[in-house]
Amino acid sequence: MKTVRFLLAAELEMLDAAHYYELQAAGLGIDFLDKIDSAVQDISKNPDRWPIIRFHIRRRLIHRFPFGLLYRIDPDEIIILATMHLHRHPDYWINR
Repeated sequence: MKTVRFLLAAELEMLDAAHYYELQAAGLGIDFLDKIDSAVQDISKNPDRWPIIRFHIRRRLIHRFPFGLLYRIDPDEIIILATMHLHRHPDYWINR
């Protein structure tokens, strides 16, 4: 298993989404973070499993929520580039 590291921007996106969901319903933000954690564990165990969407960037969809984790596999670690909402500006993360 490789180490997974979030870029600061991706971590902030994740926390902002969790905060939004928690404001919508008590516990929903925690559910979102649990789904993110599960996805990160899956990525760590089998990083080549999810499809390449552009260049060498892969996307792991988040169950139950309209988000995906965009990541790249480096020799020593996996880097999460974005916690991307699937219905907003699809290419905003490209310069990361």
